[in-house]
Amino acid sequence: QVQLVESGGGIVQAGGSLRLSCAASGSISSFALMGWYRQAPGNQREFVAGISAGGTTVYALSVKGRFTISSESARNTVYLQMTNLKPEDTAVYYCLIRRIGHPDYWGQGTQVTVSP
Repeated sequence: QVQLVESGGGIVQAGGSLRLSCAASGSISSFALMGWYRQAPGNQREFVAGISAGGTTVYALSVKGRFTISSESARNTVYLQMTNLKPEDTAVYYCLIRRIGHPDYWGQGTQVTVSP
């Protein structure tokens, strides 16, 4: 079974930085893409950033230029480097792994809180 372990969340002042990580383990040989979503209280879960196994990246407009997604494909690990954080970035961040011919798997979520 695939397991996703997330870490790196916390509380930071506006303008600060955090780096999230997500490592996939279990019965997995490769991934098509890995990414991050977030969900703030009362909101729908929204896309933040994604990266393909080949290194192609996509960002939500709200985070483009501030967040950077990267991966270590051989280790099925994805990172989200967040800089110039804003209070509106406060949310639970969820890791996603997508593989060809397999269902999506989600991490348990990690809380990011940005104070004014």
